[in-house]
Amino acid sequence: MIELIPAIDIINGKCVRLTKGNYHQKTVYSDNPAEVAVQFERMGFKRLHVVDLDGARSEHIVNGNVLKAITQATHLVVDFGGGIKTDEDIAEAFDNGASMVTVGSVAVTQKDLFTKWLHRYGPARIILGADVRDGKISVKGWKEDSGFSLLPFLNEYTKTGVRQVLCTDISKDGTMKGPAISLYKQIKANLPNLHLIASGGVSCNEDIVKLQQEGIEAAVFGKAIYENKIDIDKLWDSLKE
Repeated sequence: MIELIPAIDIINGKCVRLTKGNYHQKTVYSDNPAEVAVQFERMGFKRLHVVDLDGARSEHIVNGNVLKAITQATHLVVDFGGGIKTDEDIAEAFDNGASMVTVGSVAVTQKDLFTKWLHRYGPARIILGADVRDGKISVKGWKEDSGFSLLPFLNEYTKTGVRQVLCTDISKDGTMKGPAISLYKQIKANLPNLHLIASGGVSCNEDIVKLQQEGIEAAVFGKAIYENKIDIDKLWDSLKE
């Protein structure tokens, strides 16, 4: 069954959602991300995706204290991203309770550093973040496009040992207009052994069912569950059919 991963995005210590990564299109859903995480755990989720949006557009982790509060309040398996730029940052993320980290910008700008982390911590704990705009990898909190095309980028990193990729279609993120099914089908067709985590655009139960039908291993979603567009009890039943 596809793994269901709700997301908590953090700005100024608050749980927020953006639209297409635009920091000026921000909705605040809670002043207490740890309590949101507790609610997700009560709903039956086992995994959580946490993004430090302040960190993503800076040069270091900003909301490490929020990550720590979440991991201390729950038993969720947390993967954390945003602001991981140095050895000290990745150590801080793990010290604050993250089970895994998602690394995007460093994979583009400092391949040697990313590869070092991959070998030091292992492919089970390092997720390659591949955020895509118009077929190109985007970096620095989606503020800049790198010029790297998605499939060659992924293919190169699978050769270094990457096994997990979280791929977000930026044009879909926060829009609730459906995930980028065709994009994910293309990735799976070219790299069938990659553990693919789809992110962006999920609007309802049916979107997640479609992702499972296409063989996608995991799905991240945020706004749809905050705005009660997902019926989690019915979703569990649908995915088991």
